Amino acid sequence: MNSPPPADLAARLARVRLLLLDVDGVLTDGGITYASDGAESKTFHVRDGVGLRLWREAGNTAAIITGRSSAAVERRAAELGIGVVRQGAGEKGAVAEEVLRTCGVGWDETAAIGDDIPDIPLVARALVGFAVADACAELREVAAIVTAAPGGRGAVREAVERLLRARGGWEPAVGKYRGGIA
Repeated sequence: MNSPPPADLAARLARVRLLLLDVDGVLTDGGITYASDGAESKTFHVRDGVGLRLWREAGNTAAIITGRSSAAVERRAAELGIGVVRQGAGEKGAVAEEVLRTCGVGWDETAAIGDDIPDIPLVARALVGFAVADACAELREVAAIVTAAPGGRGAVREAVERLLRARGGWEPAVGKYRGGIA
C-alpha cells in the first residue's frame, strides 16, 4: 500500500515541465505481439496521445525512456512530436540524467510515470512520481500518485490532466477545442 500523497503535492505538480515516460506497461498495456515474420506490434491508447499533445501545446516536454527497442515506439513518438526517445535503456537512472541535461531541466521540474521495477529510479527521484494502476507493488510504494487507469488505457492522459490542472492549464488546453461551446 502506498503512503498518502505529500502535503505539497499540488505545488509540486504545478512545477513540472518534463514528463518522462516508459512505454511497455505505460503507453501500452504491456503486451508484446510478434507476427510470424518476427515483426513486433504494440497498441497505444489514443487518449494518451491527445493528452501528450495537450502537454506539449502547453509548452512542456515529454521524453521516452524504455528498456526495449521497437520501430513502433519511434513511429508513435514521431506522431506525438516527442523528440527525445531513448530505447534499449538498461540503466534508466543514468539515461534519465542525460535526458534531463538534453532537455535543460532538473529533477525538481520532472515527473516520471512507470509500471515496473526498472522504473523505480525515475519515479522515486522525480519531483512527482506516477505509477499506473496496474504497476508492481514496489513501484506503487515509491510513487506519489497511482493513477486510476491502468497502463495503455489512459493512465498517461490522467497524469497529464492532473499536471495541467495543478497550474490552471487544463481548461485553456481543452477550451481551444470547444470553439466557444460552454
